[in-house]
Amino acid sequence: MNSIRICIAALALSLPLACLADAGIYAFVDGQGQVFLSNVPDDHRYEVLIAPEVPPREIKTPETPANSFSRQHYGAVIQQAAGQFGLEEALLHAVISVESGYNPKAVSKRGAGGLMQLMPATAKRFGVADVFDPADNVRGGAQYLAELLRLFGNDLQLVLAAYNAGEAAVQKYGNRIPPYRETVAYVPKVVDFYRKYRIAM
Repeated sequence: MNSIRICIAALALSLPLACLADAGIYAFVDGQGQVFLSNVPDDHRYEVLIAPEVPPREIKTPETPANSFSRQHYGAVIQQAAGQFGLEEALLHAVISVESGYNPKAVSKRGAGGLMQLMPATAKRFGVADVFDPADNVRGGAQYLAELLRLFGNDLQLVLAAYNAGEAAVQKYGNRIPPYRETVAYVPKVVDFYRKYRIAM
């Protein structure tokens, strides 16, 4: 079996690197010892040989003129939501900067939408009827952040980790930032923007 695995690995390594960029490589060996490789695991016998590469979420910076205009454009909406749920406006601006770059029509590959990139389940949970409506979206996102702040004792890093990966993921790892590449990168980016906005505001 070890020799078969070595053979499979050698075959995988011989494939063009471009093939491995987005899709993973899956393999299985049938009863006759024939090796099957695919980037589409359409048979239950396939096992992961090389995991698919998950591209990091595009992080948009708030320093561009367009984003500066957008911050002002949505300032009243953010101010209202912050006041309603006892949050700092700087925190909402920071989350929006990283999540959508102030694009109210932004949609992620996972189906999150709007300024604060609410997942459908989160939007439903907080009564957001239209994730692409800036006021509705920011209200729902602000309510979620306020709930996370209570849940994690105002620990901002855990709150942001939970906003990105879900509160269950943070709890699963003993109330620590989950070791997910996206989340590990996400938290300090939002914190950095948050600090900058606190000074600017």
